[in-house]
Amino acid sequence: MWENILSALPLLFSPPVLLSMAVGTTLGVFIGALPGLSATMGIAVLIPLTFTMDPLVALGMMAGIYNGAMYGGAIPAILLRIPGTPAGIATVFDGHPMAKKGQGLEAMKIALTSSAIGGSVSALALLLLSPPLAAMALKFGPVEVFWLAVFGLAAIAVLLSDVPVKGLVSACLGLLIGMVGIDSMTGNERFTFNVMELTGGINILVLLTGLYAIPPALTLAQEASLIKKGSGKDKLGSNRKTVAWTRLVPTWCRASVIGVIVGIIPGTGGNIAAMLSWNETRRAAKDKSRFGKGAPEGVAAAECANNADNAASLIPALTLGIPGSTVSAVILGGLLVHGMLPGPELFTRSAPVTYGFILAMLVTSIMLFIIGRLGARLFINVMYMPPLMLAPIIIALTTVGVFAINNSIFDVWLMLLLGLVGWGMERLQIPLAPAVLAVILGPIAESNLRRAMLIGGHDTGILFSSTIAMVMVGAIVLTILSPLIRKVIATLTRQQKRQSTDTTPRMADGHNET
Repeated sequence: MWENILSALPLLFSPPVLLSMAVGTTLGVFIGALPGLSATMGIAVLIPLTFTMDPLVALGMMAGIYNGAMYGGAIPAILLRIPGTPAGIATVFDGHPMAKKGQGLEAMKIALTSSAIGGSVSALALLLLSPPLAAMALKFGPVEVFWLAVFGLAAIAVLLSDVPVKGLVSACLGLLIGMVGIDSMTGNERFTFNVMELTGGINILVLLTGLYAIPPALTLAQEASLIKKGSGKDKLGSNRKTVAWTRLVPTWCRASVIGVIVGIIPGTGGNIAAMLSWNETRRAAKDKSRFGKGAPEGVAAAECANNADNAASLIPALTLGIPGSTVSAVILGGLLVHGMLPGPELFTRSAPVTYGFILAMLVTSIMLFIIGRLGARLFINVMYMPPLMLAPIIIALTTVGVFAINNSIFDVWLMLLLGLVGWGMERLQIPLAPAVLAVILGPIAESNLRRAMLIGGHDTGILFSSTIAMVMVGAIVLTILSPLIRKVIATLTRQQKRQSTDTTPRMADGHNET
């Protein structure tokens, strides 16, 4: 591992890669600071524009956008009570009350420092845990890879949606899209409808850009809500009361661990990590009444945890091909675009670029602290950009980027069509991540299933022939049944509470009679 790290360092600290990381981090903060936009959308817009770049230059910029956007969401959350990203919801709880007290600048400093610490810890976890997991993944044959892909689909479909059925519908749509093109085993065309441009399948870039970049632009144009200029500036620093930073060290330690653990689990995300961390910090505090009223520890816990989730969510994505979050699913698409197949091969054939990308997650976390301190007041002005101006800029960038892939206007129309589908799915509250993941994992599952059946002489018993396969099957069953299990537990808990409240008055009456 250390040899690979040393070979990656010269590539990482070359001027083009350093510049791309700095630009990506700055853009990420701008994107995160704009309510309605997210790191997922930023990377989806970026991927087509990086098609001709060196892989590490492109991946360094993606790492910067990822880390920068996660912090950027704290700016409107603190000043305007508007979470810039879903992970910024928990930051609102104590960040905005601090701003109302005139401690907005202090809250932003805490958010920035906590984001940098969480991102750095997460990158170190990615660096230390990925190689052992990749080595373990080498023991997986076609049967194990098939069940692993199915597990990834089940986990994302069930856990990423409040209504599991909607997640499964999204995954099925992605599987259908993944089948378009020529069958890799037989050479027959599938679902091409005699359209020549579809024989090669639907380009992952077109899909990512359409589903993740177009819907936010349409939503911005639809809502067109302007934030009044100056509404947050008076909350920056009228109260110069400083915070005892040493008191935040236990919070950072706790939040970093929670963020890394949550990030590794597929189907979770920074918002869950932030909420869990905020709740645990409040539970561990001596004075719980301070939380929700401007406790600095609340801001530190939320921001540290949601950034500690960043690189950790890439651990299953890089080693096993199972993204831990929607952003890591899009980054997986970026790896595929640059010819890098997720799995153990990343750490052998593409070792310098892979380790360079992992180190880029660490370097951009440090860059985030420097850029955030230098441009704190500048980033605040981003929130006042009119949405009607942003929407056409996003659509123009995506159109140019997608057209440049194959010089094909068909790809542009397909991107816009997928954008409308994505916008409709968002309106119906159907998650997009299962569809994208199904497009990536579907062909992997299909090819390995057919390969396993050929090896086993078309005997389905081969699918249950190893211990790893049986463990994976058990995990899939538990994942699919988890909503039902939770519902049963909640029903039993309500019944017990109802019984206890019914018996309490009778016990009291009996005591009075005696």
